Formats: sequence, C-alpha cells, structure tokens
Amino acid sequence: MAETLVVVSKIKKTVKEAGFRTGGDYIDALSSRVDSLVQASISKVKADGSKKTLGAEDLQ
Repeated sequence: MAETLVVVSKIKKTVKEAGFRTGGDYIDALSSRVDSLVQASISKVKADGSKKTLGAEDLQ
C-alpha cells in the first residue's frame, strides 16, 4: 500500500499508553485493513444506489 490511511503518531501514542510497542509492519497492516473497510462500504453503497454519503451503517 502506497498511502497510509491512519494517523501514525496517534496510533503509536495509543499503543504506547497501553504499555506496548508498535511493530514495523503494524501501521501498514492497519492501513490496509482501513482501506478494505472503506472499499467494502463504497461497494455496498454503490450496490444500493440510493445515496452518495457513507455512514456508520455502511461498515457492516
């Protein structure tokens, strides 16, 4: 994945506050997961065809 879709500093801060470290591949994998969720939401909304705005209900 070429583009990171998460705020790296915020993810690392959250993980550090929990007492852990962030592995080198974690951010890329997380960003890829976010991309998959967004693409699935887009596909769902396109298939429905009734709206142009993604909402929380489209994450399912």
